[in-house]
Amino acid sequence: MDTLTRMKTFVEVVEAGGFSAAARKMGRSKALISKYVRELEDELGARLLNRTTRTLSLTEVGQGYARDAVEILQRIEDLQSSVGDAHAAPRGRLKVSAPRTFGDGELGRAIMEFVVSEPEISLELHLEDRFVDLVDEGFDVAIRISTLTDSSLIARRLASFRIVICASPEVIAQQGVPERPEELTGKPCIIDSNVAYRTNWPFVVDGEKVSVPVKGRVEVDSPNAARLAALAGLGFAVVPYLVVRDEVESGALVVVLSDFEPASVAIHAVYPHRRHLSGKVRSFIDFLVKWFDKHGPEGGTC
Repeated sequence: MDTLTRMKTFVEVVEAGGFSAAARKMGRSKALISKYVRELEDELGARLLNRTTRTLSLTEVGQGYARDAVEILQRIEDLQSSVGDAHAAPRGRLKVSAPRTFGDGELGRAIMEFVVSEPEISLELHLEDRFVDLVDEGFDVAIRISTLTDSSLIARRLASFRIVICASPEVIAQQGVPERPEELTGKPCIIDSNVAYRTNWPFVVDGEKVSVPVKGRVEVDSPNAARLAALAGLGFAVVPYLVVRDEVESGALVVVLSDFEPASVAIHAVYPHRRHLSGKVRSFIDFLVKWFDKHGPEGGTC
């Protein structure tokens, strides 16, 4: 019995939640499934599962092994499926989720250029700033601009966006120009509830990442709304530069604390681990990678 078969059996047991459920799913006996997992543990010289008559749980070593095993098996599956997909013309309906702020701009242009280039593709594009559940909602791929924490997704980086802190000239005149990030704590700030840091804005001070607590009377749920609030003189905003590029160049908004700007945020194309990467999805992601490499995100990469 080869290691990959034992590995796959172990993953099936973990995902099914037990030997009996895995045996039913795989169409094999519980005794054989148990034998494969025991042989895998013997081969590794480590216990992967804690077993009792009623419960089954992963050991600390088992947790790490299960996570890596899922990724290895998915890569093997993708490699096998890519043999046929590589030469197949992309076709069929492509269901894509993308953030509205960027989908209405350069990202949307890139997506439409892909559809023009692939006449056998039909597009279903959903523009919304919430994070959709790709599997439950039937999406083939999602475009996300954030730090990714969901290990059940495979991500491919497309580009990076500079993040800036800005305010209107009127706010600058009233509040003064902050010289250090911590000075924002006492100034009105516009809170974007759709980003992970919300009221703890990230900066880099002397090479170290720091978080500065901020507050304000305006809370929004998109970078574009934060831009509008900043233009209205409601406080300082932290936004991708591409969202406010025109306003900064015209002087309607002023960038501050540029020496302490947080690390750039990457835009990723993501799809579920346990799904074949079809020809249409592979072609779509490859197209976006090449498009952003050629054009860069609006406002430039970091």
